[in-house]
Amino acid sequence: MPAKKLLQVTLVRSPIGCPKDQKATVKAMGLNKIGKTVTLPDNPSVRGMIRKVAHLVRWQELTVEGGQN
Repeated sequence: MPAKKLLQVTLVRSPIGCPKDQKATVKAMGLNKIGKTVTLPDNPSVRGMIRKVAHLVRWQELTVEGGQN
């Protein structure tokens, strides 16, 4: 099984004062408090969300090896 790519995203700045669409993007990613970290799949839609609020978040790529079933 190939390695699964994930993105670890942390909210580092408050979305207060940002446009509503950016606040909605932060909420859709599951980030509601500064310092909260979520792990999301690495796909184009999540990459687009990160790009939209890049000034509010910090992110890094993770690779998870497939396990045995």
